Amino acid sequence: MIVLPHLSKAQRLVVKIGSALVVDKTEPRAGWLDGVAHDIAGLRARGVDVIVVSSGAIALARRTLGLSRKRLKLEEKQAAAAVGQIRLAQAWSVALSAHGLTAAQLLLTPDDTEDRRRYLNARSTLTTLLGLGCIPVINENDSIATAEIRFGDNDRLAARVAEMVQADQLILLSDIDGLYTADPRRDPAAAHIPVVAAITPEIEAMGGEPPPGYSSGGMRTKLIAAQIATQAGCAMAIAVGHVLHPLAALEQGARCTWFLPAPEGRSARKRWIAGALAPLGTLRVDAGAAKALAAGRSLLPAGVRAIEGSFERGDPVIVVGPEGELLARGLSAYASADALKIAGHRSDQIEPILGWRGRDEIIHRDDLVLV
Repeated sequence: MIVLPHLSKAQRLVVKIGSALVVDKTEPRAGWLDGVAHDIAGLRARGVDVIVVSSGAIALARRTLGLSRKRLKLEEKQAAAAVGQIRLAQAWSVALSAHGLTAAQLLLTPDDTEDRRRYLNARSTLTTLLGLGCIPVINENDSIATAEIRFGDNDRLAARVAEMVQADQLILLSDIDGLYTADPRRDPAAAHIPVVAAITPEIEAMGGEPPPGYSSGGMRTKLIAAQIATQAGCAMAIAVGHVLHPLAALEQGARCTWFLPAPEGRSARKRWIAGALAPLGTLRVDAGAAKALAAGRSLLPAGVRAIEGSFERGDPVIVVGPEGELLARGLSAYASADALKIAGHRSDQIEPILGWRGRDEIIHRDDLVLV
């Protein structure tokens, strides 16, 4: 029996919002933003972590910069993004603070979620902000991006953020209430699909044919986002966003399309760590650390007895036991030079030794796979 996702069951939620919802021509839609902030406050009140991926920076800067043409040059888009990011962050800050919430802005590109070191930095920042009760508001770093602006790919960025923070639900607020067998604006016989169990070639075909070059958005990029999210064990919904309280409406049963997480989604990343990465170093641990790893715990520096190889933070390494037996593979939270300094020491000694506070673990259990 398939258990359908529902917003009331969310524990960590990523919400993607497009420019058309955030901006009315060149001004923030203050009333709509207030409604979303009210919904987010309700989710936070019951302990749900919420991250917002919001477009709108370029649109908010058009009037200020006198950019009235429909199609802008790349450098004009980048300049507009630099101005508009300030306005976008302010609009969210005002909306969220009215409901007792603190907004935090992060500027990312998809590359930040693909490079392992930048990935770990972003994940650590987001996790800390959520722990402090903040609402991270993420926008693409369009002022320095190139292809990302032309692709308009915030759907994919939102899915990768959901993957990064191990969200259990991703909501794409859209101008349509889900996936249809065909474009309902062109085909009156198109049927709504309430649940998608797997992204098959038939489902992909419902996204329409890609235009020359890269896709500029639409249903096709939403299906790509669904592929990323569901393979990471995250359910995804496409829902209507233009109503005043879109998240509350979804929770109350508004029509949408749910994409179910892959059954093995949570272990997919660990399988990737175990089989697809060439280790750059070796950590030899004592018997106590080996026992802790077998029990599913993280690798602390106190249990490390020797380090071989040269690696940076986020690089793959192997963990061997006292007799050299292979125990695990993982991603190191420290570069080899720093790991050598803290090896054999308690976690509360990391800051005095290095002069800065890093993670308590050399390899966190989320980045560790037993072999």
